[in-house]
Amino acid sequence: MNPLIVVAGATGDLGARIVVALLNRGATVRALVRPEADPAQINSLAQAGADVRPVAFADPAALVRACEGASCVVSALAGLREVIVDAQTQLLAAAVAAGVPRFIPSDFASDYTQQAPGANRNFDLRREFQAHLDQAPIAATSILNGAFAEVLRYNIPLLDFKQQQVGYWDDADWKIDFTTKDDAAAYTAAAALDSAAPRFLRIASFQPSPRELVALAATAERGPLALIRLGSRAELAAQIEQVRAANPAGEHELYANWQQMQYLLSMFSVQNQPLDNARYPDLTWTSPLTFLTA
Repeated sequence: MNPLIVVAGATGDLGARIVVALLNRGATVRALVRPEADPAQINSLAQAGADVRPVAFADPAALVRACEGASCVVSALAGLREVIVDAQTQLLAAAVAAGVPRFIPSDFASDYTQQAPGANRNFDLRREFQAHLDQAPIAATSILNGAFAEVLRYNIPLLDFKQQQVGYWDDADWKIDFTTKDDAAAYTAAAALDSAAPRFLRIASFQPSPRELVALAATAERGPLALIRLGSRAELAAQIEQVRAANPAGEHELYANWQQMQYLLSMFSVQNQPLDNARYPDLTWTSPLTFLTA
């Protein structure tokens, strides 16, 4: 019998990709969705082959039933405290009550274990949930993938095709971790089926420096781009504090302007070392040139 994997947050961008990746690996997938989820998204998951279960996280008994029989629960939930801490804690309790042996939290990000508390609001929430997870009687695996490579298409200060420049803080040769969503989903699927997976797995599709991004953009015929120093990390941190103080409403926004700046600071503050890319040799990793050319 194929192993059963439960995926929470299955209607999200990453969650849906994880569902497909698991199905491609032959797993039986139970996709948990909120009762008010978009019917079109539910239908898409069902057509892909998933067993879709609408369930309210506020209903502990229903959540336990939804987790029963699973060999792993994967959380791809996205949000602020009420999701990353509160809802995930409810999901964790249900997994434990249902006797699920393993849990993969929604930690998909830069290595927050290397960052001091307060440096990144969204990472602090993951750290807070980690404290609950590590006290629970269940094995856990966090997958740390750096930044999602797709941000390189959004004209962020690091890579801005509109301004025709690559920006950096402190070091133009600093290697930055990027993983495409498809690569992250494929790796997560493999880890969900790997009963011996360790507590942390660190991955990256590619790790270009700002200087290398300039060269890659030229090779991909997206250049020429100028390499511009935007300041130091200390200056960026100070700027974040100023912008955050001026935008109190951002405390209730997942991607407030200052939160986006915190992500950039994280990219230039921590690196995934060593990488665990080779743990699943059947996976093929996207190259930076392929990504920028697509």
